[in-house]
Amino acid sequence: MNVIFDMDGVIFDSERVYIDAYKKLAPKYGLTDVDAVHRACMDSIGATRVKTREIFFNYVGHEFDYYAYREDVQQELNKSEYELKPGVFELFDWLKEKGVRIALASSTREVSVHKSLGHAGLTEYFDQIVCGDMVSHSKPHPEIFLTAAQRLNADPQDCYIIEDSYNGIRAAHAAGAHPIMVPDILQPDEEIREKAEVVLPSLVEVREYLESKL
Repeated sequence: MNVIFDMDGVIFDSERVYIDAYKKLAPKYGLTDVDAVHRACMDSIGATRVKTREIFFNYVGHEFDYYAYREDVQQELNKSEYELKPGVFELFDWLKEKGVRIALASSTREVSVHKSLGHAGLTEYFDQIVCGDMVSHSKPHPEIFLTAAQRLNADPQDCYIIEDSYNGIRAAHAAGAHPIMVPDILQPDEEIREKAEVVLPSLVEVREYLESKL
């Protein structure tokens, strides 16, 4: 068994912080239909920055100063403290005790990933870390999970992938792994329930589920 984790919305309670920052800055940039834009972004949680930029352009046009907007959003995020999801350390300690290899596969940029993990004291738990700017394709493409499995010297079929997003579950399913959904903002629809091996309410239940598989 190997376990691959997404980061935002799985390890950190960060998705709501992102959305609050987006909405706070919308008036400054003249985003009048901000709810529609952010609904589209929520549907694409797990996508890279490039994909998110395309979503914005589809709604507001290519004249929109996306990079300035993102920079202001990042400044807001830098002021925020991300809380850990319940059961994070307990799950990681248990996996390490059992000798299970762990990877992170996050669409977030490498510099931000290491900053967040380091601040929370989590970096040492991961045997491999793959970030959004280290791969060519965004979720739901399976590249990031296939890369993480390869770096673990593991067959994807022997990997359990913990995700909160639709695109993350789609990518895990496409990789031929065992997708476990722990919903954050979005609750699973019929498609996602079919693609996920199981839907669990928190990381506490993830530990119990994985224990039954050892």
